[in-house]
Amino acid sequence: MSKFNKIQVLEAMSSSGIVPVFYHSDIDVAKNVVKACYKGGIRVFEFTNRGEFAHEIFSELSKFTAKECPELILGTGSVIDAPTAAIYIQLGANFIVSPLFNPDIVKVANRRLIPYIPGCGSVSEIGFAQEKGCDLCKIFPGDVLGANFVKALKAPMPWTMLMVTGGVKPEETNLKTWFDAGVTCVGIGSNLFPKEVITAKEWEKITTLCKDVLTITKKLINN
Repeated sequence: MSKFNKIQVLEAMSSSGIVPVFYHSDIDVAKNVVKACYKGGIRVFEFTNRGEFAHEIFSELSKFTAKECPELILGTGSVIDAPTAAIYIQLGANFIVSPLFNPDIVKVANRRLIPYIPGCGSVSEIGFAQEKGCDLCKIFPGDVLGANFVKALKAPMPWTMLMVTGGVKPEETNLKTWFDAGVTCVGIGSNLFPKEVITAKEWEKITTLCKDVLTITKKLINN
C-alpha cells in the first residue's frame, strides 16, 4: 500500500519540479538507478509499466526503496487501465501516471486517496480530468504540444497544475521554457538516463546529473 498521502506527493512534485521516468527489466539496474537518483536529491520517482512482468520488478523496487531510500515517493507510469492501477497500488505505488485519461482509473486512485496523473492532449480533456478529481494532469506528448500550449491553457485556467513529459531535457534553456510557460513539474526519461551511462553502470554520473537538474528546477520555481 502507499506510504505517502496525496498532499505529500503533490507537494514533493511541485517543490522539486522534477520526476525521473525510468524502466529496466533488470532489477539490479533499477535499484542502482533509483539509489543514484536518491543520492542526487530526487524524492519522487516514476517507474514505468513498459515490459513483461514489470509489476514484479516494481514490487522488488518498492521493497528496496522502503528500506534504502525511505524518503523516496515511488509511483508508476504507463498505466492505461484500472486493473493494472490496482495491482501497482497494492504493490506500493504512491501515484499513478497514464499516457491517457481513463475515468476508471480515477475511481481506483480516489478510493485509495493517491494521485492519478492522466495524460491529456487538449483543454477539454484536462477540464474533464479536473472534474473527476485529478489535481495534476500530464501534458503528453510534450514535444508535440509544446510550451505554447501550456501557456495558452494557463491563461483562462490559471489554477491548473501540469506535468509535462516528452521533449524535456536536463538543460537550463529547455527547462526554463517549460517553467516559464507555467508547468508545475517535468517528467524526464531517457535524457536523464543516457543509454551509454546505464550500460557502463556509471551510477555516479546519474547522481551528478540529478543534482544539476534539481539546482536548475528549484531556481526556476523560486523565481
